Amino acid sequence: MIKILVLLIFSLGVFAGVIEPLKQIKIDGNAKDIILIDDTLFIASDAGKVLTYDIDKDKMTKEISIPTIKDFMGDVIPAKIFSVDFLDGRYLFLSDSGQGGYSNLWIHEDNKTKQIITPAYKGAIIKARFIDKNHALLGFLGDEAVLYDLVHKKNIYRVQLDPSKFSDFALNDDKTKAAYGCESGAISVIDVKSGKVIKKLKGINKDNVYKVAFKKDTVAGAGQDRRGSFYDLSSGKGDFFEGSFLIYATALSPSAKRAAFAMDENNDITVYDISSKSKIAVLKGQKSTLNSIIFQDEDTIFSASDDDTVMMWKLK
Repeated sequence: MIKILVLLIFSLGVFAGVIEPLKQIKIDGNAKDIILIDDTLFIASDAGKVLTYDIDKDKMTKEISIPTIKDFMGDVIPAKIFSVDFLDGRYLFLSDSGQGGYSNLWIHEDNKTKQIITPAYKGAIIKARFIDKNHALLGFLGDEAVLYDLVHKKNIYRVQLDPSKFSDFALNDDKTKAAYGCESGAISVIDVKSGKVIKKLKGINKDNVYKVAFKKDTVAGAGQDRRGSFYDLSSGKGDFFEGSFLIYATALSPSAKRAAFAMDENNDITVYDISSKSKIAVLKGQKSTLNSIIFQDEDTIFSASDDDTVMMWKLK
């Protein structure tokens, strides 16, 4: 019995250990969104900049700046960039316009930045992601999904998914489906080409789903109700990990076998094995509210919070 207890304690120490960040990447401004493509990190900053960071070379390789705006007091301030994406040499990013809560959408390519959507479009757009080089999926504050033609500057469809406020969406790996989270706690999974709702995932989160992740056939949600949810898309069935604080961010590993959630008021990230519901590790070091977590592979994680540091972690 004593041997079994010792082995159990040893196992918990190995597989649910506390891990400090391997690398801390300082940026200009506070990070609002990050994406990872191969060995390159793309960072949206509230200082009006999109930053490109080469992980292998450990340095910033590109910086894109947009014009300043005026706030409601008439003061000149940087335009907060709160969503970024990259595909085939083309950047896509959203920024605050300073006008009525509407957003500006930008394309940057061949060292030229072009504005695609202006306040005249009257869109409170929260998130934008490429579907292909000429089309973007948008998430609106009113929980509307829009497939947008970047060439002809028009909506292909605009679909109301839920009467609640939109929080976040995530695409699956081949960008054929998207999971939209909202204030009601439900997650709407849509067919990207048509905008049709394929499935409503609900019953786990009872309040706002701040962030969603989508890998393979698994969807995860970071909940205001302190539940880190995960659903099997085929069956619609789900379960959750109980947090001790509002859960602001989540991510799934490429295999969808592991999930990460911001589980407590210290901004620690807990990594779990989904099938066994066992805790793998606790990542400590974030100093502000988390807004993004990304798995590069099964053991490498990047995270960003509302400060000037993006962190890199290794589980082993």
